[in-house]
Amino acid sequence: MFRQFLSKLHKYEIRIRKAVNNPRQGNFQSVFKGSGLDFSDLRQYQYGDDIRMIDWNSSAKGHGVYLKLFKEEKEQTVFFLFDVSGSQLVGAPGRNKLDASREICGVLALAAVKEASVVGMQCFSDQNERYLRPSGGMKQAYRIISALFNLEPASLRTNLSRSILHVLEMLNRRSLIFLVSDFVDTNYELPLKAMARKHDLVVIQVHDKQEQMVPAMGIVPVQDVETGQRSWVNTSSPFYRSAVEEEFLERSRNLERICKQNKADYVSVEASEDFVPLLVRLFRVRRYQKERSSSK
Repeated sequence: MFRQFLSKLHKYEIRIRKAVNNPRQGNFQSVFKGSGLDFSDLRQYQYGDDIRMIDWNSSAKGHGVYLKLFKEEKEQTVFFLFDVSGSQLVGAPGRNKLDASREICGVLALAAVKEASVVGMQCFSDQNERYLRPSGGMKQAYRIISALFNLEPASLRTNLSRSILHVLEMLNRRSLIFLVSDFVDTNYELPLKAMARKHDLVVIQVHDKQEQMVPAMGIVPVQDVETGQRSWVNTSSPFYRSAVEEEFLERSRNLERICKQNKADYVSVEASEDFVPLLVRLFRVRRYQKERSSSK
């Protein structure tokens, strides 16, 4: 089974690479390449240099006008914050939200290490389920993929806020963070904003179509997978069906609004759909953003 899972990830990665590896569409580097600059050295100002790069503190010493030289960060830390709580088990057998999330994290980890990125992962519920320290190389990619495949969470509950704060404490250097969750939780908005300000954040919201459109099956028992509480609901009621759809849409709209306001990328994935085109679109958007920022 693991070999089949790994083979599927390799096929996804090849599909994405073929779709985006050309000059017009960008490449994986548009997602995984470091976006920051490190100070390198000083040199004397020469005619035609950008005056915005002048180091006024050094120049004020009276020995000439000096420019700051920078080098681009070559090693990008890519970190996956992966929700493995009970609500992720919603969906069709063999293709629920957790299955789709595993594949998304796996293919991105595989792609990241091929771009010489340092990759790490934190799986969470309402506690830290599994942590892999950032490291490089294909062995690290396979460690992450193996952890994704074999993980059996100890808890079904969710505490997104605590998990975000924990990662903020661990990662001191600006990193590219993929936060993969269904976001069926509350009171995570402020930590999410803090993460978006400190890091390069990509939010991937995974959902199931039945969370938006409940099938009409009459009065049926519904169990909360995280708390175990059971209640009877009339799924044929227009009021109930409308309320479920509006709750889902409001949660998604609020999350997308937070991401937009704090310059984080947002991707919505339905668990049963092919997510490859969505990741390709993400790469294109990020490449366009990098081109715009570098031209300013």
